[in-house]
Amino acid sequence: METELTIQQVAALTGLSVHTLRYYERNGLLAPINRAANGHRRYSATDIARIKFLTRLRTTGMPIRQMQQFADLYRQKPEAIAERRLILEAHECEVTERIRELNHNLEMIQKKIQHYQELEANHQTDDVCVNFGLSEGQLLLKEATLTPNLLELQQVPIDNLTHVH
Repeated sequence: METELTIQQVAALTGLSVHTLRYYERNGLLAPINRAANGHRRYSATDIARIKFLTRLRTTGMPIRQMQQFADLYRQKPEAIAERRLILEAHECEVTERIRELNHNLEMIQKKIQHYQELEANHQTDDVCVNFGLSEGQLLLKEATLTPNLLELQQVPIDNLTHVH
């Protein structure tokens, strides 16, 4: 016989609250959970695997409605593998773009840390603009201007650099 866990045990195992587990079931993210004779939920290993997958989707920013769509396809149309794959591929693209943006931001933070370390090592103050190795002519600002029909992006050289402290 397969071991089944209580809702409190699953909450401790997954890091989700009891309320969230009930919400997932109530809103169709999980199939109805088996119940013991006393009416208490009993989660199987399969239920826990699904919860962990849902947690990964949510942690990576998938909206609840999209998670519901995925779960509905899984339960109601097991043969709809291509549709579920397309949902995951679209989400993968969004996650990849967020990772790219985070990596870019992290790189800028690391450069700023390096700048401060250099200032400290040379006993200097931060009274100059930090351009992270780019010459003044290489620095470009993408300036957005709205027109009645479209958003135009123009590259505009920055003549007067703003100090970044």
